[in-house]
Amino acid sequence: MEAATLVADARPEIVVRGIRERPTGWTSWLTTTDHKRIGLLYLFTTFVFFILGGVEALLMRLQLAQPNSTLLEPKTYNELVTMHGTTMVFLFVVPVLAGFGNYLVPLMIGARDMAFPRLNALSYWLFLGGGLVFYASVFFTPPSAGWTSYAPLSDNAFLPDNGIDAWIFLIHLTGISSLLGAINFTATIHNMRARGMSWGRMPVFVWTILVYSYLLILALPAVAAAVTMLLTDRHFGTAFFDNTGGGDPLLWQHLFWFFGHPEVYIMALPAFGMISEILPVFARKPLFGYKAVVASAAAITFLSMLVWAHHMFPTPTATVVLAFFMLSSFAIAVPTGIKIFNWLATLWRGTIVMKTPLFFAAGFLSMFVIGGISGVVLAIFPVDWYFNDTYFVVAHIHYVLFGGSVFAIFAGLYYWFPKMSGRMLSEGLGRLSFLLMFVGFNLTFLVQHSLGLEGMPRRIYRYPDYSNWPALNLISTVGAHARVVHAVAAA
Repeated sequence: MEAATLVADARPEIVVRGIRERPTGWTSWLTTTDHKRIGLLYLFTTFVFFILGGVEALLMRLQLAQPNSTLLEPKTYNELVTMHGTTMVFLFVVPVLAGFGNYLVPLMIGARDMAFPRLNALSYWLFLGGGLVFYASVFFTPPSAGWTSYAPLSDNAFLPDNGIDAWIFLIHLTGISSLLGAINFTATIHNMRARGMSWGRMPVFVWTILVYSYLLILALPAVAAAVTMLLTDRHFGTAFFDNTGGGDPLLWQHLFWFFGHPEVYIMALPAFGMISEILPVFARKPLFGYKAVVASAAAITFLSMLVWAHHMFPTPTATVVLAFFMLSSFAIAVPTGIKIFNWLATLWRGTIVMKTPLFFAAGFLSMFVIGGISGVVLAIFPVDWYFNDTYFVVAHIHYVLFGGSVFAIFAGLYYWFPKMSGRMLSEGLGRLSFLLMFVGFNLTFLVQHSLGLEGMPRRIYRYPDYSNWPALNLISTVGAHARVVHAVAAA
């Protein structure tokens, strides 16, 4: 009895001695595994990169504000194009959606945390590491092959500097981060839903994070293989993309766009989920056609894996193959259209509450429709042959990604900020923010459709005084200033 009593008395002391004091202050953020804090770290970091990417875009637009400008050197302009595109895709849109997912998914499904909290923290630090490695290249030689880094332009023979290597390491680190995050989201949503949270009761945002995770798991290995082969081509004597050594530069395009087109929907699907959560609240009625919205997200996920070669219409490809990818590109517009009509039906005859999140959500609807229509135009391969390397494509991709994803991201930010911070944002400043973003965005990119129709090539650092090019480029530059002012003020 005495021995048993001693053991029983000793247990509390052992437990007390085993407790480790949790860090407090700013150090607690460095070691946190809490999904809310990790979500906030993602949001803060990605908006820093968003500002950097916006400043890079503004410098490009200043160079193009007038014909024959000498503000920037050609190489500097190419570096800005590469830094801007890479930043917006890999360091803002994809990880900021992961930030919203980290904060909201466990709360929405009734889980205490993500399935693998430490893996969740690792995902964030890998993402941050990738961004720091990439931006460290500005102190040496930034990459200048474009955000797609097409071979052989990105090969050692053309760009022997270390900028492309920094870009490769960025893709690897952010890719591993996204892959681990996707596995974590999948495990969490499949296994940690609260009792009664069936598949048919899950919030639409959770569904879109789930299919976003599926796409990441399917698509990331392709780009990881591509950049690994590019790295060995540059430094270890292989010739995967060098036709003089038996390789093929088109292999890079196939691998990159097999990842790159699903990446478009990786950036869009969680944004669709945000809109599906926001519109019913401000329409004061349930989401119209819940099952149709979820099914259309699943259909987009499947079809997005079948359309990668529509980015390669100008390449020497058999007509029957071009026709297949053209028809598959048309097909993906069907489930996207279903979502648009469901959202409009949600607003129809609703008790509309005019608040800032609704303004951004409505801006998303209108801008994304314009981007979708121009996408259908570009999916016609004889038309794409003419438009492919013009500013029409620049306008299209920005209406899809900025007009789509970024408007939805700001809608979500204004909608969930009180939940995340415990404070309300100013409604007046929010409306001013939307006005600056909406007007600035359209001033910047709507005129670029006309520039493309008039034949202005993209990725050129200066242009002659030809036709309406100077006036349209000046309008675009003025709009870019408004957008950057909005981005800095909002952040």
